[in-house]
Amino acid sequence: MFDTTELLPAANAALIVISGIFLVIGYVCIRSRRIVWHRRSMLTASVFASLFLVVYVTRYVLLGSKIFPGDGVCRAVYLTILVSHITVAIAVAPLAFVTLRRALAGRFRLHRQIARITLPMWIYTAVTGWVVYMLLYHLA
Repeated sequence: MFDTTELLPAANAALIVISGIFLVIGYVCIRSRRIVWHRRSMLTASVFASLFLVVYVTRYVLLGSKIFPGDGVCRAVYLTILVSHITVAIAVAPLAFVTLRRALAGRFRLHRQIARITLPMWIYTAVTGWVVYMLLYHLA
């Protein structure tokens, strides 16, 4: 009925893109001092990022990893994006946790300090995650 080799990667891409969209919405909300909507957007982004992680681990356990089928310059571009994506994603996970924890604890000065670092890295991870998906499943 459903082909998990196509469904799970597409679900993963959708989850991380939705997370990224809510990050941007949250940023716009805080810049316009809509704090309640900022909080809602960032919590939504966090939920979708968490769901992404669950689906990603599930997919990896069930299917393993897919090898990039391209070669030459295309493969070099893919690997460069993939390595930067993985590196930043590894750093973002604990940063996002600390950023969220500080906000929920009401430590807003400390939250702002780390959020200025976390947000662009998290957005980069969302964008490059989608690019990796497109390169791996649709463009190669």
